[in-house]
Amino acid sequence: MLRLIPVALMIFFTLAAAAEPIDKFADLVGEFEAHELAHDPIRAGRRGDLAAASRWPDNSRSRLAARRAAEQGFHQRLQAIDVSRLEPDDRISHLVMAHLLDSRLQAVEFEPQRMSFTNDSGFFSVPVQVAGSTRARSVAEAEAWIARLKGVADYFATQTDWLTQGVSDGFVQPELVVRRVIEQIESVLAIDPDEHPLLAPMQQLPAHIEQAERERLRRVARSALVESALPAYRQLLAFLRDQYLAEPRTSIGISEVPGGRDYYRWLVRHHTTLDTTPEAVHQQGLAEVARIRAEMEEVIEQTAFEGSFADFLEFLRSDPGFYAQSERELLMQAAWIAKRADDAMPRFFRHLPRLSYGIRAVPGAIAPNYTTGRYWSGDLDTGIAGGYMVNTYRLDQRPLYELPALTLHEAVPGHHHQVAIAQELENVPEFRRNTYITAFGEGWALYAEWLGVEMDIYETPYEHFGRLTYEMWRACRLVVDTGMHYFGWRQEQAEACLLDNSALAPLNVRTEVERYISWPGQALAYKTGELLIRQLRAEAETALGADFDLRDFHDHLLAAGAIPLEALALRMRNWITENSP
Repeated sequence: MLRLIPVALMIFFTLAAAAEPIDKFADLVGEFEAHELAHDPIRAGRRGDLAAASRWPDNSRSRLAARRAAEQGFHQRLQAIDVSRLEPDDRISHLVMAHLLDSRLQAVEFEPQRMSFTNDSGFFSVPVQVAGSTRARSVAEAEAWIARLKGVADYFATQTDWLTQGVSDGFVQPELVVRRVIEQIESVLAIDPDEHPLLAPMQQLPAHIEQAERERLRRVARSALVESALPAYRQLLAFLRDQYLAEPRTSIGISEVPGGRDYYRWLVRHHTTLDTTPEAVHQQGLAEVARIRAEMEEVIEQTAFEGSFADFLEFLRSDPGFYAQSERELLMQAAWIAKRADDAMPRFFRHLPRLSYGIRAVPGAIAPNYTTGRYWSGDLDTGIAGGYMVNTYRLDQRPLYELPALTLHEAVPGHHHQVAIAQELENVPEFRRNTYITAFGEGWALYAEWLGVEMDIYETPYEHFGRLTYEMWRACRLVVDTGMHYFGWRQEQAEACLLDNSALAPLNVRTEVERYISWPGQALAYKTGELLIRQLRAEAETALGADFDLRDFHDHLLAAGAIPLEALALRMRNWITENSP
């Protein structure tokens, strides 16, 4: 009996050692998620935290320093864990957490919070966007929103503190970007307070609240809007005009600001999630532009159009038959395409999300400088559907032949499907359900446009050309983003790539190029991710032959949520090996 004790002890200690990294990782995940929620009052508020629902994010210097110190500690603990001894799902969580922490800690060197807005969105647009997805279902929730209205001034003041440092450092957005933001703020201020989007959470107070109380809450909310929130917007407007633009930056490339060239090289790696360079991305873009242009020429031949490529583009841009005559018509066309896509989904996916989505117009206050469409995520727990946002501003710039590709990208099988699937993942940490990695998410959405060919969504050669226009759009992004931010291109050169090679409307081209100017590197993620997904599918089809199941491929690709591209490639190639005959 005594001889068995050492063996038993050895087994015990072996099992304990094996469990140790799992237990340590579980503890780390719990602390990291608490940390994430503590710094995200918008998400915490949607989860029922009323104290959080009364606040805006706090990016003050002290708060940000404390956050980064905590994340440095998480990073060190994460590195100390032996990944090989974790369960498969935990390995993915470890990888995603490492990606998030690496990105944040590497960004510290560049202090990107000094430039916290783009041409169409940023901290200034957060209140309007959050208002559009918030519903007060009780007196307490209504009062929390009123507190948020009163807190807009402090929220903006924290942001302008960082912007002021950016001005001092020469780390600022170009003048043309700031002018677009000023236009949006002016639009917010021009709205009648009684119809203001910041009061949207108060519009449908539930009937169980007494009428007199509903009236009181709306009255107090209006006062908070007029006396606190709108003055904060006016103060921000004055700051941008008088201080931020005191010595405006006329250059457009991020390489022109102090430290900008190193910053852009990091942004390329950050947004693509790959160890690549601006030079390599630029060359890949040129190759894609040439390939897609050849496919476009083939589609033009199908239309029997007589004239040059440029003539065909002019025809598409100018013929009134390609444009909706009313906002309602544009939205109805989008809805019809979306329902056809819904109808096709079970042929391409076994697993569909429970959360539905709706089709909405981009709010008028932000529409003039907003992209042609976008997805706003929903929340099944709080009863908010996903939103496929269609820009109905300037109908003569919203061609119907592009609408199928846009719908597939923003709704299903694009962003809504991918994001909703991630939100509903089971037995994974909360941060995995809410992480958005641009190269994965936008790569998937661009792949969804291509998948629409197999789904029979494109019904005419013009719609097929519209899809290729959208693909060309993303290929040109690789060229123009690196061109402007690394190779010294002028804005006119960037716009020419899109105007000469696609049927994109001039307004869309201007808005998009200004977006790339204001958000360096982000535009590189789309084509990079899509190319990898198409490559992985081709590898799977070749390796599995008759055993290849497209629904299983799609479901497995999305089943882990958003992950960096190198991890996606490894995961899918392992799946191919496991399923090979």
